[in-house]
Amino acid sequence: MDFRAKVEQLVHEFLETRKDLYLVDLKISAGDDITVILDGDEGLSLQDCLDASRAVEFNLDREEHDFSLQVMSPGLSEPLKLPRQFKKNMGREIEVLLNSDEKIQGEVVAVDDEKVTVVLRYRRPKLIGKGKEDVVENKEIPYTEIKKALVVIKF
Repeated sequence: MDFRAKVEQLVHEFLETRKDLYLVDLKISAGDDITVILDGDEGLSLQDCLDASRAVEFNLDREEHDFSLQVMSPGLSEPLKLPRQFKKNMGREIEVLLNSDEKIQGEVVAVDDEKVTVVLRYRRPKLIGKGKEDVVENKEIPYTEIKKALVVIKF
């Protein structure tokens, strides 16, 4: 079994013991620097990262491969990639860049395996008469149309 496959297997074995956690990304550089990015349905604690790190590190032989290992949660600046991440952020505002380069910002109100639904709130000119009107609409966005999605940070 090659090094990458062994690391993937160890991460997946750990995740089998922790169904509330999931893998967001796994990167292994040419110099065998391993970066495991995990997230959880209820968040990710430092202890969760330590447990995952131990599950991988203690089952790899440093004599066979010299490696470095980082286990972390996705930061606020990291894009949402998986349906579980969108589900975790229900009720929060996200900014979505579509494949067409159109930007949409709205609150996540529904998530399934194919799409995310956001509520858009904006003002537009009235269809009849002068002035503007408030518009609230639900927009379903298939994951295949999303180039990048970020949680909007509010202070």
